[in-house]
Amino acid sequence: MADVVGATLARLGADHVFGVVGSGNFHVTNALVAGGARFVATRHEGGAATAADAFARVSGRPALVTVHQGCGLTNAMTGLAEAAKSRTPMVVLAAEATAPRSNFRVDQDALAIAVGASPVRVRGAETAVEDAAAAWHLAVGERRTVVLNLPLDVQSAEASLVDPPEVVVAALPAPSVMELASLLAGAARPVFIAGRGAVGHRDELLELAAACGALVATSAAAKGLFVGDPWALDVSGGFATPVAASLIADADVVVAWGSSLNMWTTRHGALIGPAAIVAQVDLDPSALGGHHRVDVGIVGDVGSCARAVLSALPGTAAGYRSPEVLARLGASGRWRDVPYEDDGDELHIDPRTLTIALDDLIPSARVVAVDSGNFMGYPSMFLSVPDQRGFCFTQAFQSIGLGLASALGAALASPGRLPVAACGDGGFLMAIAELETICRLGLGMLIVVYNDSAYGAEVHHFGPGGHPLSTVVFPETDIAAIARGYGCEAVTVRGADDLGPVAKWLAGPRTAPMVVDAKVAAGRPSWWLEEAFRGH
Repeated sequence: MADVVGATLARLGADHVFGVVGSGNFHVTNALVAGGARFVATRHEGGAATAADAFARVSGRPALVTVHQGCGLTNAMTGLAEAAKSRTPMVVLAAEATAPRSNFRVDQDALAIAVGASPVRVRGAETAVEDAAAAWHLAVGERRTVVLNLPLDVQSAEASLVDPPEVVVAALPAPSVMELASLLAGAARPVFIAGRGAVGHRDELLELAAACGALVATSAAAKGLFVGDPWALDVSGGFATPVAASLIADADVVVAWGSSLNMWTTRHGALIGPAAIVAQVDLDPSALGGHHRVDVGIVGDVGSCARAVLSALPGTAAGYRSPEVLARLGASGRWRDVPYEDDGDELHIDPRTLTIALDDLIPSARVVAVDSGNFMGYPSMFLSVPDQRGFCFTQAFQSIGLGLASALGAALASPGRLPVAACGDGGFLMAIAELETICRLGLGMLIVVYNDSAYGAEVHHFGPGGHPLSTVVFPETDIAAIARGYGCEAVTVRGADDLGPVAKWLAGPRTAPMVVDAKVAAGRPSWWLEEAFRGH
């Protein structure tokens, strides 16, 4: 039966599977490989789940994870929670111990449900193809993270490989778009905010925005979607430039396209004016108004809805697109154009100075994966990306330690682009086992560690209150030396002049990863986490 499940998923289109193989998932993994899927062996199941999540986000194709029964699944749970909260289409093949007294036995359905994933089980040999196909179609059709349990007591049963059944997807009801079209036709200052649900619909949204005179922004997860458009504001929320924040706050109509309008995107609601009319378009009815008030809610696909609204517009309008607004965006639409006072000293580099220098060094064909932490705004705001597939932001669960494995998955989804992992020292050391995976796969990855020798978010949150910080501050760690031990090239950076080895590495052949141990100035808190901590 295990062989049939693997072969069925390969036939359905599974081409990458990430995992750690044990006795319970040995045969299903080999069947996937025999069916043409590439198996990527990670050093920890958490890294496998996170890398698969990133692969799916960047490639636009579903990914698979394969884990051992019990402990293999529990090891993967943080990565699964991130994927489930992000509605990443992913299937987790989890061997399952069914003997009541097995050491490996846990309630795997309950684990999946607890983090928002959908449990499916292979019921027996006669339903193996049907159950595997059901898990795949649930993941792809509804953008779900699915845990497909493979009970050990039925894995060895004889099953027949047949063509997987086709799934007839019911057509969504035609969205009522006339009200939204009327709103946009009468708007003086419309703004679109596109989220992950809008990825793949750039052209439709830009055509509609041009017709109604809207400015276009994204959530952090969809950064890069509107790169190159002169009316783009980049990211809305805590990462927004001052000019972008000002323009969004002055909008009279805000339309969220596949964006949840959560606290990050709206600065706890403060970024959207109280008088603004808010519309939201999403495939998930429960998403409408889930984080922010919504005056007009439409359940539907972003692309088809945008096309329908465009057809319903009575004509074109200038809206928010004035010469004055264009001039403001041209002068200070990027963070690197906003003046700042450099906080660096002889031993530490200002993280803004570091990131701007790296942005100038690395090729434009890049994919950037960002870990969570006090540092995360610097790469998110000061590193440019070529498009929406050039940025991987695994922040739905706010876990640190996901950046390195995210960059691994993003790299495999982006051949020909330079993969960049941006991590804090805490998150990097937490996930360092996957540095061996990156070296073993020969990925020429640039890994930038913003090293403040602390869990910086907690330092800046609790320090001003006079609380002791010994639990979150550490002695200086020579991360460059550790990286060399894994087989990486590495450099310690305390000033911009120390980046010479990075430029040399970028010139090629980049057969080993380059780790930048950046000793960053940590004197001031990040303003974006000051916003976030208000929600704790």
